[in-house]
Amino acid sequence: MSNFTQEVLLVQIITSHVNTDFDALASMIAAKKLYPDAQLIISDKLESRVQRFLNIYRDVFDFVPSAQVDWEQVTEMIIVDVASLSRIGKLPDDFDASKRKIIVYDHHQKDENDVQYDEGLVELTGAAVTLLIEEIRKQNIAISSFEASLFGLGLYTDTGNFTYANTTVRDMKAAAYLLEQGMSLEMVGSFAEETLTSEQQDLLDQLLTHTEIHEVDGLEIAVSTHELDHFVNGLALITTKVLGVKGTDAVITVVKMKNSVFIVGRASSERITLQPILKKLGGGGHKHAGSATVKKGDKEAILEDIHSSLETMLRPAITAKELMTSPVKTLTPDTTIEEAGHRMYRYGHSAYPVVENERLVGLITRRDLDKANHHGLGHAPVKAYMTTKMYTIGPEASLEEIQELVIKHNIGRLPVIEDGEIVGIVTRSNIIQVLYSDMTADKKVANTPPSNELIKRMKKHLSEEALQLLKDIGVTASRIDMPVYLIGGIVRDILLDKPNFDIDIVAEGNGIELANRLMETHGGDVLEHESFGTATWNTPSGLSIDLVSSRLEYYEQPAALPEIETSVLGDDLQRRDFTINAMAIRLNAEVFGELIDPFGGQNDLREKKIKILHNISFVEDPTRIFRAVRFEQRFGFSMDEQTEKLALESIDKVIHLSPQRMNEEMIRLFTEGSPQEVIRRLFELNVWQQFGVHEKQLDASVATAEHLEQIYNEQVRKITNLQVAEKPSWFNYFLLPFYCNDSLYAVEKFTLRKNRKKLLEEIMALQRQEQWNEFTQIGDYHLFLHDYSDEAILFILVADQVPHQESFIEYLYHRNKLQNYLNGGDLVKAGLKPGPNFSKILLHLEVSQLNGDVSSKEEADQWLEEYVCTL
Repeated sequence: MSNFTQEVLLVQIITSHVNTDFDALASMIAAKKLYPDAQLIISDKLESRVQRFLNIYRDVFDFVPSAQVDWEQVTEMIIVDVASLSRIGKLPDDFDASKRKIIVYDHHQKDENDVQYDEGLVELTGAAVTLLIEEIRKQNIAISSFEASLFGLGLYTDTGNFTYANTTVRDMKAAAYLLEQGMSLEMVGSFAEETLTSEQQDLLDQLLTHTEIHEVDGLEIAVSTHELDHFVNGLALITTKVLGVKGTDAVITVVKMKNSVFIVGRASSERITLQPILKKLGGGGHKHAGSATVKKGDKEAILEDIHSSLETMLRPAITAKELMTSPVKTLTPDTTIEEAGHRMYRYGHSAYPVVENERLVGLITRRDLDKANHHGLGHAPVKAYMTTKMYTIGPEASLEEIQELVIKHNIGRLPVIEDGEIVGIVTRSNIIQVLYSDMTADKKVANTPPSNELIKRMKKHLSEEALQLLKDIGVTASRIDMPVYLIGGIVRDILLDKPNFDIDIVAEGNGIELANRLMETHGGDVLEHESFGTATWNTPSGLSIDLVSSRLEYYEQPAALPEIETSVLGDDLQRRDFTINAMAIRLNAEVFGELIDPFGGQNDLREKKIKILHNISFVEDPTRIFRAVRFEQRFGFSMDEQTEKLALESIDKVIHLSPQRMNEEMIRLFTEGSPQEVIRRLFELNVWQQFGVHEKQLDASVATAEHLEQIYNEQVRKITNLQVAEKPSWFNYFLLPFYCNDSLYAVEKFTLRKNRKKLLEEIMALQRQEQWNEFTQIGDYHLFLHDYSDEAILFILVADQVPHQESFIEYLYHRNKLQNYLNGGDLVKAGLKPGPNFSKILLHLEVSQLNGDVSSKEEADQWLEEYVCTL
């Protein structure tokens, strides 16, 4: 193919931003795979690595320089790695994008200056080429190993070899696909490597010399500047080098080259967002990397603007007060080593502060306890082995200061001291949670709806009265300085836009006290549950709201019921079963509507995943396995790989559940979900197998469940007089795997009610009978089945695959229409002596009715008279 062709009449074009980088180039070539008739348009300003690449591979591509495009002829534009027309180069003054079809593939944050597009994808990924690779895969378009390598260059360079914070799982999957298609890592490595030319090195030296470092709210931001009479490519690379050398939290380089001022920013701190400054200067990019170009700009004016705007780049510092766990569980100096060990095990802590007269006097760790126990000193007080030399911080210590202390002194926890008293503790877990989980502020912005958006959802979900009550609760709680939250399933369902009217309120404090305050200020009455630390506020309008003190649970042994203690919200959320149920909404007036999501539950809702919070969750409470299946069924979710693995590893614990708890879980499962899918899923998780059912019974059990449901839907609902519900009971479905396995005896311990025990006995009596084919008249059915319930007969018809099932259902219909023409008194009058024979006589009368021989009282009397004569 030729390169840089002369003037061509173009209708459909593919283009990207000026200073074309590898992601832009790769995205253009990928777009060409999707739009093969489009012409590639390339800027005359290329990143140095791209220029080096095209010096070798120039003839592989068919480009038209942007300067040679007849824009009047363009009717369709495919724009990649950018969404703003101002960044693709100079367009004619009279160019009207609204008269063209615009298709955009971009991975940057949406901006008000973005072009209005008709088709495309604008989603946050590490590289724009990822979006196009996904489309190529969807359309099953083949790519060559060279194309895979070029796409890989776009991926690797724009994600910093998958180390930048904006890298996503989608980028990693795209890279895996490229490897499968023959991507050459050698080629990627050779062109992705960033080396400086002599001109670039000179510019780097000048920028390092002319650098001012500004300290803003505890962070260091470097501003480097220089001026050249000619253009030097690669300012982005040079800026990255400045950041590395200076070691600051961010750097902004401002370089005037010829008549234009080029601004590039790079940041390493999570608290810094470069976009406000760069956007103000007409540029863009990502949170930690971006650029702007001001043509005929005044360098000094731009520098002044940057200096005055530095604070706009910063998020407020995260302080110890926000990070810390509070209140803190402590020990006294006289607590024994043995008791301290019990507490550490119970609460999962690895260390305890030791407090005397409200003052911190020491710290004892699990390692200290292990050493003391090893020497048989469990009776000794902790004061003999605690550490008295400690590093502490105040509530206003910033995250950066805390990190520095932890790293410098290799310590795992920092007590937070205010006015001489311990008010909290910051651990490595607290720091990691903020840095790497969904609690980081940048992810909150991306993933968590702002409070006003969440309030809108609450308005949609709740009645006006209920929403007002939540606000009233928040106001009242704020007056007594008590944090209060909406918690649990209702938070999940508000985010899913699904109905749920169970309002659960958790207070960090005394829930009973809050309930009584609400009664005093708003009326109604309160029902207290002192032993549980809970209260029910019955409002004047009739609504009942449960208020609970935040709690901590621990289990003395697997499958046992939990022991409960009052605690803080973090502990309360931590005791929940799954991430999607471990969220809360603040109700206090000043923060009403803020979402608290420490375990990434909202992200799991989006990804439709069920995740447990802790690796031993299923060991502690095996019923969580059933709840996981229930949520899978209810929401169409699935357990993530780790959760399912842990469920399988803990499945043997279900046999230790009491019959009562098993009944409760099975009722919920089979009532909520598709019975067939529940049966199948419990086989997949080896639940039935724990009770002796062989895995080979899966297909038979599922097929029988489908047939049972079918016969109820198609036959039973048509016959209104049958003594059964409109659909099979949960117990029917629960029995099926055991029936198919010929092990119904294993179910006996779960028959806690008389009606279920009787049904089981009937089914066991009817199981595998051979008489079904011997019946010729409807009365024959009755002689054999008169003592069995409709439910048991229907179950056997399906489970044993009895032939002529319609005849049995017809029998049930007529059986339930039988009239009591005669009773014991009539038999006595006829001269018969009371005894066991009476029931047999009446049974034969019913058989005659079913066979059509008796249909009235007179005919019954005649039948009886004839019967007596035969005696």
